Amino acid sequence: MNILIIGSGGREHAFGWKINQSNKVKNLFFAPGNAGTAKIGTNLEVDVYDFQKIKKLVLENKIDLMLVGPEVPLVEGLSDFFAADSELKSVGVVGPKKLGAQLEGSKDFAKEFMVRNNIPTAKYVTITADNLEEGFAFLKTMSAPYVLKADGLAAGKGVLIIDSLKETENSLKEMLAGQFGEASRKVVIEEFLSGVEVSVFVLTDGKNYKILPEAKDYKRIGEGDTGLNTGGMGAISPVPFANTTFMKKVNTQIIQPTISGLQKENIDYKGFVFLGLINVNGNPFVIEYNVRMGDPETEAVILRIKSDFVDLLEGAAFGTLDEKTIEFDERSAVTVMLVSGGYPESYERGKVITGIEKVENSIVFHAGTKTNGENVVTVGGRVISVSSYGTSIKDALETSYKNAEIIQFDKKNYRKDLGFDL
Repeated sequence: MNILIIGSGGREHAFGWKINQSNKVKNLFFAPGNAGTAKIGTNLEVDVYDFQKIKKLVLENKIDLMLVGPEVPLVEGLSDFFAADSELKSVGVVGPKKLGAQLEGSKDFAKEFMVRNNIPTAKYVTITADNLEEGFAFLKTMSAPYVLKADGLAAGKGVLIIDSLKETENSLKEMLAGQFGEASRKVVIEEFLSGVEVSVFVLTDGKNYKILPEAKDYKRIGEGDTGLNTGGMGAISPVPFANTTFMKKVNTQIIQPTISGLQKENIDYKGFVFLGLINVNGNPFVIEYNVRMGDPETEAVILRIKSDFVDLLEGAAFGTLDEKTIEFDERSAVTVMLVSGGYPESYERGKVITGIEKVENSIVFHAGTKTNGENVVTVGGRVISVSSYGTSIKDALETSYKNAEIIQFDKKNYRKDLGFDL
């Protein structure tokens, strides 16, 4: 079959790497892709918001299955666009429709869904400019630190964790006044939960589901989890504390009620459910839902899926996931993200990348790269993800770190302490 992957990051390159291992693939396309995806498939020049152009490319290239990587086209209704178009509706789409995508597109929608379906999550209240005083009153019932979340999509930057009540009240006013644009015209104030986080991934056809390998990602730019939040500096799988007992609780208390909640509420959902969880004294609570695979978690998790990935995607898209099987690779897998100097604040682009061809025993996934003549150059904050297998997390990290040193570009930065908390 002909497969199209929407997106241009490390997640999409990792998907393509795995998809190419299937004998079900005839041609693989990326829209728009990057310098790495160009080596394993065909990049198609298109904006992920341009649904009409995507339609044209899908028909021209006789696409049978489309996998949507990033969240924005899902929240904007790409899956609905395909379902409503007579020429496109036979194409299998892995990615939920607009209503289901609200689980990521609106923190308030996600919280209400969890409450309705008895899914464990932190206490919260949703605030707009109209009920600001209610927000102040709720904060006074909490103890520090305080959590503020922009309701809408804010590119991973819309969450503030603050120690001072006064500063939190000021930040709440700033957010509602448009600090994160329209995304923070509504703000969710949440109880702070203390524990270790873990990302759990589920693939569903709306009725049946498969649980994928879990991962731990590292969001802060600085070692010891300090500094600003980023899109993710690396990830590790498996996660030691996510043992059989813990995962059984995750399945019965969170995954099953989520999937049955989607059915009960007539939410047509075919795709990935990302559960951002926190382990509070051995009990899982949902911090957030995402409606796609995480990045950089995918660059570690995908290494641990032994089964034919296309077979699983087909099952999700066409409602036959119950007929499919999933197998895990028992080895550890990690990914280390190489980022531009200055990221996640302003950074320079166009830096020439060297040394990729000298990497041994790791898989290099491109994220913010493009080809410029003979060279591969940086175009994003997160540039390259170096993924490795190992008999242990430590062993896998050693391999990725060794290769992270070999790859060079001006002002390259990466975290050297991944796994420090495990």
